[in-house]
Amino acid sequence: RVLCLFDVDGTLTPARQKIEPEVDAFLRELRERVHIGVVGGSDYAKIAEQLGDGDEVIDKFDYVFAENGTVQYKNGQLVSKQAIQDHLGEELLQDLINFCLNYMALLKLPKKRGTFIEFRNGMLNISPIGRSCTPEERIEFSELDKKERIREKFVAALQREFAGKGLRFSRGGMISFDVFPEGWDKRYCLNVLDDERFDTIHFFGNETTPGGNDYEIYDDPRTVGHSVLSPQDTVQRCREIFFPERANEC
Repeated sequence: RVLCLFDVDGTLTPARQKIEPEVDAFLRELRERVHIGVVGGSDYAKIAEQLGDGDEVIDKFDYVFAENGTVQYKNGQLVSKQAIQDHLGEELLQDLINFCLNYMALLKLPKKRGTFIEFRNGMLNISPIGRSCTPEERIEFSELDKKERIREKFVAALQREFAGKGLRFSRGGMISFDVFPEGWDKRYCLNVLDDERFDTIHFFGNETTPGGNDYEIYDDPRTVGHSVLSPQDTVQRCREIFFPERANEC
């Protein structure tokens, strides 16, 4: 039994955009040969929006792991859901939120929009520009971030302030980073999959270097990790592995 587990942004879709029809069609073919699943840092609603219409995503994939796997669907059914506030406690959670708000209040950027902190079941998503920015503003911030390391410096400040508090920080996408309890990275979904007795779990992701939100699961000995550059690269890599007779197709 083989499972192909995919990251979403940058792996199956462009960041925060809909899956392209040819990638969607390929996944349907792939599912005829292996089991398929997705594990994303975003909440279920965003993953569902990107990978289909309505709740199609839970019918298209055997497993859907939202928020790093703290929200779990199997065969179209919700299996379990965790809550970060129950794990961290209100005092630490408020200290974390207040620190982030104060830090961002002092940041001077070319543009700021809205939704700087998104509260999810299994994590906080922190965006210095604000998640309501336009696609063009998203690209502008990403280019600035590459030069000035805005998110990297923000995370370093959080690591100093909350050292020893059991928190982890990971970069994801173009404009934000995630904060979650120790052990609640994307490997969280592997705890569920351990009981499924797959012979091999292939993981495909694009943020696979240290600090990226795919790194831990990519590097985990329970997976065969594949680092990809784009949705098209993901399709090509899968063709080479599972459809060798079609590996040269464009």
